[in-house]
Amino acid sequence: MSNSVFQNVILQLKDITDRSFGVIDGDGSVVSSTDPTLLGERWQDAAVKAATCYEGVVTFNQKTFKPIFGNNNALDYAVFCTGDDEGAKLSCQMAFIALNDAKTFYEEKHDRGTFVKNIIM
Repeated sequence: MSNSVFQNVILQLKDITDRSFGVIDGDGSVVSSTDPTLLGERWQDAAVKAATCYEGVVTFNQKTFKPIFGNNNALDYAVFCTGDDEGAKLSCQMAFIALNDAKTFYEEKHDRGTFVKNIIM
């Protein structure tokens, strides 16, 4: 999915809560965020922890993560939001639904190579 598709969804989430939202890729790089200073940061430990959570959410470093797995059950992305309370868990699950649906719709229209290329650009 292109970074712009993630970013559009993320920015809409910003309007409904005061929490920061974002997306990391399978390597832990922040590819989208409501806080532009986080873009490009690498949170490899968070990605490793999210990759082991097949159901539900995981908290790490005062953030809540919900993984988005690909067809091969490998971590493609993880949605995150600030906080580790129940509100953060619910907000993260809501963001996951929106972003997973956007990812699924986007991948139906584009192949994986284009998908990765657009994120890198």
